[in-house]
Amino acid sequence: MSKLKYLSAFLLATTVYISFTNVGIWTYSPLIFSFGLIPLVELLFKPDAKNLSEEEKQKAAADSYYSIVLYAVVILQVVFLIYFLFVIQGNLSSFDLIGRIISMGILCGIFGINVGHELGHRSNRFEQFLGEILLLTSLETHFLPYHNSGHHHNVATPKDPATARKGEIVFLFWLRSQLGSYFQAWKIENDRLRKKGKSAFSFSNKMLIYTVAQIALLASIYYFFNVQTMFYFLAAAIIGILLLETVNYIEHYGLLRKIKENGNYERVQPHHSWNSNHILGRTMLFELSRHSDHHYKASKHYQLLDSTPNSPQMLTGYPGMMLLALFPPLWFKVMNKQLAVFNSDKRPIN
Repeated sequence: MSKLKYLSAFLLATTVYISFTNVGIWTYSPLIFSFGLIPLVELLFKPDAKNLSEEEKQKAAADSYYSIVLYAVVILQVVFLIYFLFVIQGNLSSFDLIGRIISMGILCGIFGINVGHELGHRSNRFEQFLGEILLLTSLETHFLPYHNSGHHHNVATPKDPATARKGEIVFLFWLRSQLGSYFQAWKIENDRLRKKGKSAFSFSNKMLIYTVAQIALLASIYYFFNVQTMFYFLAAAIIGILLLETVNYIEHYGLLRKIKENGNYERVQPHHSWNSNHILGRTMLFELSRHSDHHYKASKHYQLLDSTPNSPQMLTGYPGMMLLALFPPLWFKVMNKQLAVFNSDKRPIN
């Protein structure tokens, strides 16, 4: 059962299929499921902080099943994107059109970007490539160079655009994080190539390749379909990106690393990320909500992530916290109090 629980992520794909094959309120099935049903159910169940034993971790690390599940996500994401481009055609009402765009957008955020993030951390080049495909389907390819070489290095510091500051509203954070991460991704790639004595305009520049790939994807949709369909896809991708940035917002809100006597920031610790052990959000997002351990040891595969007792805990799962973030006064009232309680426990500089 511990292995099969990750198949629950495919329930999202089922709701997207319902959206694409029906009209009316059914076109909003993924939205209702992800941000209606799941947050409600998570309020009724206690979080599960249990970790795998060392023996279980060894077995899980060697089990290819967990990677095969991710490979299946890649196939589904590509198939559903192609399907979306066809089902968005025709004489749809505005209500149904918006419903299907939102559905594809949720899939872009949860399958495209989230699983792309997991695969992008792998050392295997084939799996990294699969992650790049997923991020391409969401027009968020700059995520990999920025996230792996920028965010993980600068998290919980003012240098990181994806770390939300205390008192910052999510809507302004969306813009600051997305633009900041994009420009940092170019800088990271340019600096990497300069150290190797290569030109920033060479095909070794990932950002250059990613940009060409995104333009080619949009041009292909325009060529094989029409400009209207291309803009529908753009709208879906933007929804996926906003989901990503909302997740970024809740993951590190108000948390800051201390500065050591030598002027450098302390190393990243589990208490520099908000953690959630609510089981539905965990499994549906492939343990993304065990974010504290992910930042502490980024190379860990999702099935091996632990709940760390010294990390700040969210009041509910990711879907519920994302909804709360959309209401800034309520978010500040709840999270600033949580932040004050957590910060009152003084921690030594690491």
